[in-house]
Amino acid sequence: MGLSSFFKKRKKEDKKKEEVDCHININMDGCDACGKCSIACPNNVLIIPETVVTVRDSQVCRSCRLCMAVCPNNCITIN
Repeated sequence: MGLSSFFKKRKKEDKKKEEVDCHININMDGCDACGKCSIACPNNVLIIPETVVTVRDSQVCRSCRLCMAVCPNNCITIN
């Protein structure tokens, strides 16, 4: 076994990443933009730029469901 076998390029294996396909649904009719969900989210996924709760980046969400737990109007669902 020579040096060339040591430095031989290995085939790229398909790595199975545990990516969570998180969908956050917000019922805008019941939401009063109190901000509790935005404060409770440890990943800063939910923001309130103009009295409307919006999802900043759904890929950052880890499905902890803290936003669902603190929402007083039950407007948030995570699938």
